[in-house]
Amino acid sequence: MKKHLNNVSHDYIRYANCWEDADVLLEALQVAPGDKVLSIGSGGDNSFSLLTGNPERVVAVDINAAQLNLIALKKAAFQALDYDSFLEFLGFKTCINRWELFLTLKVFLTTEQENYWTERRKLLEDGIIFKGKFEKYFLFFYKKILPLIHFSDRVEKLFQKKDRNQQDKFYKKKWHNWRWKLLFKLFFSKYVLGNFGRDPAFLNQVNVPVSDYLLDKTRKHLSSTNCQNNYFLKFILTGKFGGNLPHYAREENFYKIKSNIDKLDLFYGLAEDAFEKYGTFNKFNLSNIFEYMPKDVFGTVAKNLLDFSQPNSRFAYWNLMVYRKISEMIPGLQYQREYSETLTSKDKGFFYNQFIIETKL
Repeated sequence: MKKHLNNVSHDYIRYANCWEDADVLLEALQVAPGDKVLSIGSGGDNSFSLLTGNPERVVAVDINAAQLNLIALKKAAFQALDYDSFLEFLGFKTCINRWELFLTLKVFLTTEQENYWTERRKLLEDGIIFKGKFEKYFLFFYKKILPLIHFSDRVEKLFQKKDRNQQDKFYKKKWHNWRWKLLFKLFFSKYVLGNFGRDPAFLNQVNVPVSDYLLDKTRKHLSSTNCQNNYFLKFILTGKFGGNLPHYAREENFYKIKSNIDKLDLFYGLAEDAFEKYGTFNKFNLSNIFEYMPKDVFGTVAKNLLDFSQPNSRFAYWNLMVYRKISEMIPGLQYQREYSETLTSKDKGFFYNQFIIETKL
């Protein structure tokens, strides 16, 4: 099943954060007590957010051991720290004693996990949410490329409260200049994004002009008022999340997650491999994993997921630049069109083309 990922390196942290909107994910899956949730691991954030629904179990699965070590670190932070220390340790707030906080939380790590992070002390001291390959890619854009296009005061004005017409006018008159178009298309080209942001293999199935697609998605979002409070965009353009935090890092959610943290398991392997250990699930957070698969592999994996799902299961996943829809490949699922389109329209992951919700018949 994983031949399509044979040339992908899995020995470093690719994503220090989840770059999918947990708010729309939770609205889609409607996690409730008694649910068993299979969740693609990545940075762990959305797997933590799923705990706020008080499910029976959330299994965060990933084929990258480094990502699972990251999730284990964040899990230990939930277990050991209070809210302010949690934000400081991860990097949401400034902190001068991250290593001391690690010494506090390491009791919740396995010996292997503790050794992994001890050998990477500098990553912890710098704030782990900034240290994934994808985050470093965006930080390079913020530090080196964006200053060639706009001064910082103009960046801040982009986020200032304006009505729809004012936001659209600001984008057209002040933001969308020739330097923005040129440098954006160079930096977010298929080659640069594939080699320095993600991985070339992740774009093997992409047949659209990558930079044109991303520029158009960005134009639509930056022209709308939705961009003003988007923490993803804030990170990309300012190098930090600012006051609008990801779902799992908000105070009102922190304590719900902390109280349910023992319900989160980590599983190393493919999503379909987890069935041998955990049996069936009824809620599925599948990120955008289907984008990386040739169509025949996608069909096989989708059938396996459906076979090990319970009656009335719900599936949520994203399309970025590759169109995939399980219900069109495998009978037994119903695409929730209206609900999917509604959530797509308010998705803070503005770069995604489509958020898809499907239910088992």
